[in-house]
Formats: sequence, structure tokens, C-alpha cells
Amino acid sequence: MITLTRTGAAENVALITLNRPTALNALCRQLMQELSETLLKVEHDSTYNVIVLTGSEKAFAAGADIKEMAKLEFADVFQKDDFFANWDTLSHITKPVIAAVNGFALGGGTELALMCDIVYAGENAVFGQPEVSIGTIPGLGGTQRWPRFTNKSIAMEICLTGDRLSAQDAKEVGLVSKVFPTQQLIAEAVILADRIAKNSPLIVKTVKKSVNSAYETSLNQGLEVEKHLFQSTFATNDRREGMAAFSEKRAAKWSGN
Repeated sequence: MITLTRTGAAENVALITLNRPTALNALCRQLMQELSETLLKVEHDSTYNVIVLTGSEKAFAAGADIKEMAKLEFADVFQKDDFFANWDTLSHITKPVIAAVNGFALGGGTELALMCDIVYAGENAVFGQPEVSIGTIPGLGGTQRWPRFTNKSIAMEICLTGDRLSAQDAKEVGLVSKVFPTQQLIAEAVILADRIAKNSPLIVKTVKKSVNSAYETSLNQGLEVEKHLFQSTFATNDRREGMAAFSEKRAAKWSGN
């Protein structure tokens, strides 16, 4: 249910595609297990620098597999080896992840996109948290990431009504950074991945860690994290190489250490 393709100008971009077309990429156990395994494979492969996560033109992911979920009881979703055991792997990946969202991204589909570092959307993308309409609430970060990435009012409206948001509206509220024609979306995401991949993989990971700290700490705590991470770059060969290359007006040759 997952395909992995090597792409990008330097062949160091991992294009991961959700591939369950008959169910609009509904997030079932098997799909999420395969996605988790693929993400970890790419995470530990130094020949990949950036990840692009996408689905089909019709659906990024139409949500969790409700038929599979409807059979669960409290004990099933509470235990350690529960239905959601592999669902947060994406949020722990240290390499940059770009979501390229076409079509439906509802419920868990939106939450999956929000776990990514950058969200690009096709013009036909639709976001939303419809869980309230089926008697439950978002369980993979919807109620937590929406207010952080947009604001409390928008988060409340989306989660309390189950209303959907178009790609353009999602961009206006800050959920999406750019919107492209549907058939152009993946190419644009790979272009962005290439621009990121030209930089030191080590420093890119450090930037990601620092920016993410802004959502998990106070301003003063975040500034301390940033300062320490900035100082740590002075212990790396890539910092020395980057500054030397700038002074010598040449392209840097990153070693990743």
C-alpha cells in the first residue's frame, strides 16, 4: 500500500506514495504499518536527504478506515499495541518531510499532513476534521496542531462542525504554504525538496529541530534551544566547510558531520 521512489536532481529525495486507490487511501493498519516501515527505512538511509509524502490526485488520504475502526472497543485503542501504534512515526522523523496534498485529506489524512514540515496543496485539495460527525474526536493531533498552525477560532470551527476547507482557504489560514495546479503539485514539491537537499543534511536536521521547538516550548525556552543548537554547529565540519566555501566563492562540499 506504499511505494517508494528515488527522485530529485541528485537522486536524494524519497517520494513516498500512499497507494490504496480503491479506498481513497483510507488509513488502515496495513497501510500505516507499511508507511512506518518505509519512513524508518528512509530515515536510516543516508542517501536520502528529504522526503516528499503524497497520495493520488483524487485523495491524499480520505481519513482513517472507519470500517476497520468501528469494530474497536476502548481496550483496543488504549493498549500499547493498539490501532494507532505506528501512526506517529512521521512526527519523529528527523529529515524534512514535505506533504504534497491532492484531493481529499480528511480526518487522519489532514492529521498526517500536519505531521509534515511543509504542506503544499493541489488546487483540488480538501482538508477537514469530520470526526465529530461520527461520534468521536480527532486522535492524531487534530485538536492540537490546528490551533498551533492556524488559531483557536479556526480550530474550534473546523473540529466542532466537521466543515471542510478548500486548498486556497487552507493557505489563507496558514495550514498550507503554497497551492499549485493538481498535476503540477508533485513536481513542485520535488523542486522544493531539491532546494533543501542542496544544504548540509546535518544542519538541515538541526534547523528542523530548532523550528519544531517553537511549538513545544515558551519563547524564552525556544530561544535557549536555538542558541545551543547554533553553538553546536561550530563543532561540525559542515559549518567550517560552509563558511570557507562562502569566503572562497565556491560551492560547499558537505560531509554530513
